[in-house]
Amino acid sequence: MSAPAESFWTTLPLGRGFGLLTRDANGLAAFAKPAGGLSHPNTPRDQSRSLLDATYVTEGEFFQWTTAEGAVSRLWLLNRLDGATSGVILAAASADLAGEIRRMFQHKQVRKVYNALVFGVPTRSSDIWRDRLAVQRKGGVVRAGVGGNIPAEASVTVLRQQRAASPPLALIQLEPRTGRSHQLRVQCAKRHLPIVGDATYGDFTANRAFAKHTGEKRLFLHSLETTFEYEFAGRIHRFTAKAPLPAEFARVLA
Repeated sequence: MSAPAESFWTTLPLGRGFGLLTRDANGLAAFAKPAGGLSHPNTPRDQSRSLLDATYVTEGEFFQWTTAEGAVSRLWLLNRLDGATSGVILAAASADLAGEIRRMFQHKQVRKVYNALVFGVPTRSSDIWRDRLAVQRKGGVVRAGVGGNIPAEASVTVLRQQRAASPPLALIQLEPRTGRSHQLRVQCAKRHLPIVGDATYGDFTANRAFAKHTGEKRLFLHSLETTFEYEFAGRIHRFTAKAPLPAEFARVLA
């Protein structure tokens, strides 16, 4: 299947705050998701807050819409981020390409880099976190915690720190080696390094004080970069996408 025309990308019905970061000749694309945006709509009322302001077909995991010329177009969603998390999400313009990239995710062949602002400072400048999680889904709501039988692993590097702040703050880089629901948020909280603005697993008192002082209420977790190689149409292709760190991270660390 040939890649879509340039007009396919320039006329996408993008949701509020979403932007195209990069795309390749095969039809693989990366988008920047804003904090509070949705990877896909849960109800028709959510469409304008989602990657595309279009119908989402859950069974096939793709968006579908009709162009101004009356043609039916589709875009396949490849990964998801929590609504409160910003950063890179991927999509493909064909079912065949989507299948190949989804296999890459299933076999853990995708490198994902996150940045997070946390209350506290890790004791080591770099580390490997290994935990076992329990994940529950009820009524469309996901909750995770430690003490289950699902392995979770991530590498951690301290990028910046503000020990003089009250409480101290650190900007850390996280590279999950497993892709569990809410994994990074739970792993941070377990080590008494809750992510700033985390309304589920965080330090609620510290969140309120931080928001009052800075005016920022978002979850300070950002999917910074996604990189991998994939095989398609008889060739190996390398794909890298980076969503710049949002300005609010720099403001609170200034």
